[in-house]
Amino acid sequence: MATAQFNKENLQSSRANHKPRHQESSSVFPKQTAAASESAADKARNGQRWCLNDFEVGKPLGRGKFGSVYLARERSSKYIVAIKVLRKSQLLKAGVEHQLRREIEIQSHLRHRNILRMYGYFYDEKRIYLILEYSPGGELYKRLTSKGTFSEERSATYIRDLALALDYCHSKHVIHRDIKPENLLVGAHNEIKIADFGWSVHAPTSRRNTLCGTLDYLPPEMVEGRDHDEKVDVWSLGVLLYEFLYGSPPFEAEGHTATYRRISRVDLHFPKNPKISDGAKDLIRRLLVKEPSERMALADVSKHPWIKQNALSS
Repeated sequence: MATAQFNKENLQSSRANHKPRHQESSSVFPKQTAAASESAADKARNGQRWCLNDFEVGKPLGRGKFGSVYLARERSSKYIVAIKVLRKSQLLKAGVEHQLRREIEIQSHLRHRNILRMYGYFYDEKRIYLILEYSPGGELYKRLTSKGTFSEERSATYIRDLALALDYCHSKHVIHRDIKPENLLVGAHNEIKIADFGWSVHAPTSRRNTLCGTLDYLPPEMVEGRDHDEKVDVWSLGVLLYEFLYGSPPFEAEGHTATYRRISRVDLHFPKNPKISDGAKDLIRRLLVKEPSERMALADVSKHPWIKQNALSS
């Protein structure tokens, strides 16, 4: 089996109990320890490479377009991870090999408590295996759909932490371009984690013109075919906050054309129910601004009075 290097030094700074893009708590494997993490890091420094036999593979955690995610434990260190298994044939058929390479390159180099870690990858003739942080809290999308909406305290906490994570990404010249509940996970301590970098791009100097992401979260500059920059993530954060509080995206409409029109016009309305504070509405308005340069800076989100009043301690 051909393999690629898995940098286990990454494991040293990780927290206990991890996950990739679909998960819940499991008693299949015991809790991990600092000793297990250090053992894994030692193995990496010895230059060893991974293969599937290095892992005990447990229950499936979820299924995606190109493969599935499984709970797993590295045999020698007992370190718990999640393994995302992708079929090469499906990746080739969809023409997304370059996108996957870019995703691996970007996510494997990011280090932030609110960004899901990618420890490495290996492959064989038919599949590619991504080794990911295991987050036992599960998919945020499932939590949101089961609850309908989040409280202002929970919403403020998530938005504050996501703003910090996205600001970190931008400092590394990475634009995410697809922030939405489906791409977020909840960690072992209820912390939110950005888990999917499939549409991300490393853009240190140039503006981009690719239409990408999810319709309800696209900013005006994208739907109008204009160039875009990292401010698209600020817009998505505003859409996300609205959906957290009201249970649906702000520009939802019948059909794509109507949605595009509402986005382009920033046709923003606040329903009477549920009752949402003026502070939350103010922050949404500051994020959902048509002109990208006039959107609130991510670094200022945590300073907003509504965030300071409602966000829970980290």
